[in-house]
Amino acid sequence: MLAERQGMRKIDPLRPAANSHDIRSNSQRFAAKEVFHRRYDALVELDQIDRKILALLQENARRPFQDIGTHVGLSAPAVKRRVDRLEQRGVVRGYTAILDSSELGWPTVALVELYCEGRMSAAEVNAAVSGHPEVAAAYTVAGAASAMLLVRATDTRHLEQTLDRIRDVDGVLRTQTSVVLSTLLERPFAPGS
Repeated sequence: MLAERQGMRKIDPLRPAANSHDIRSNSQRFAAKEVFHRRYDALVELDQIDRKILALLQENARRPFQDIGTHVGLSAPAVKRRVDRLEQRGVVRGYTAILDSSELGWPTVALVELYCEGRMSAAEVNAAVSGHPEVAAAYTVAGAASAMLLVRATDTRHLEQTLDRIRDVDGVLRTQTSVVLSTLLERPFAPGS
């Protein structure tokens, strides 16, 4: 940054002046702080009605707007406007059916630590695992592993074959697997929790 190269301090509008060299007045810092908080709040602020609508949609995404409206005290068109706004803001990213993998013949679930060569990028890790239909989710993580995978399989033999295929990908060094014995808690994200 030019100011840093010229020996000037970078000014943080949210931090109070540390000494007399800070050229921002208190009113300028206050105004900058207010703008920051208005922008931040506009991104994440949900009122109680929005939270209740989200909770009802999580229970049943096919619930009619009229039914939601009776729970939150709004008309169906008002609920629809709120849901449209939540969709436009990216709070609601989509609607999906939640399937029971066990009932569909895929009861084996494993959490897999994936270790890769050097500094494999997130895009490269994604490319390495996304072609395997058994990989239900992949996350970059802090720690020794490069990524964590959620893998579903029909049985342990299928899981072993899947892990072999993943380890055959260029750049993948090894995996460390924990097979899930039982699911104690699994819930969707609930805003305001």
